[in-house]
Amino acid sequence: MLPWARKEILLIARAIRCNDSMHLNEVTGYLNELLGIPDFGDYPNAMNGLQVENSGSLSRIGAAVDACESVIKEAAAAGVDLLIVHHGLFWGGMTSLTGASYRKTRMLIESDMAVYSAHLPLDAHPRLGNNALLAAELGLTDGEPFFPAADRPIGWKFEAEINREVLRNLLEKALGGPVHLAPGGPILARKIGVVTGGAGGDVAKAAAEGVDTLITGEGPHWSFTAAEELGVNLFYGGHYATETFGVKALAAELSERFALPWQFLDHPTGL
Repeated sequence: MLPWARKEILLIARAIRCNDSMHLNEVTGYLNELLGIPDFGDYPNAMNGLQVENSGSLSRIGAAVDACESVIKEAAAAGVDLLIVHHGLFWGGMTSLTGASYRKTRMLIESDMAVYSAHLPLDAHPRLGNNALLAAELGLTDGEPFFPAADRPIGWKFEAEINREVLRNLLEKALGGPVHLAPGGPILARKIGVVTGGAGGDVAKAAAEGVDTLITGEGPHWSFTAAEELGVNLFYGGHYATETFGVKALAAELSERFALPWQFLDHPTGL
């Protein structure tokens, strides 16, 4: 076979593979609509949506809480070409492409990996969100939205009757680790709020909405005594641990809809 003919065949085969694969634009368009990305406010550096594009073809999805160097390295080794994260690349704001920023950017480009980030839109989603899914793991049902952030509620609150120690055991089972409790509220929890991540510092805002028990990931030191003074049980389950649910559910949703394999890239911080 002539060299030029072999090259032509290889180019045609590559084009066929690209045409048969799922395209980034189709997947991100679906995500944007599903999560309401264009209309959802957030922190300035969250930059929800597609943060890094690739050449267009997709074959494997990775899900992770943080777009950190360790996660990107593992994703590249696994052949991931779409990485879905809760905390994106730009939390620290604009920075020069040196050090870890350079290394992450280089790995993404060399592995042709796209990055899609969903922060508050994923916290708030009624079916795939961190808050709804954690609540479901605890057996909490018939909730209503509460805890406004960026002009819309992102958490859920529930009416139930459950001993706070029983609730702690359920939470530890759901999160796979120890849970710290500021026991400021009643022994029998009746109005329970769920706001994953770092909502402990806003325990007063939760109390103002009538909850006697708030489940979150973490909070500042003073939030413990604030919870006591407000008469609220405040559960600290870990920022990372409480926010693994949404990215997993989102990746599974895409896998089923677009017939793409997915994997969870676990990099716990212990915080």
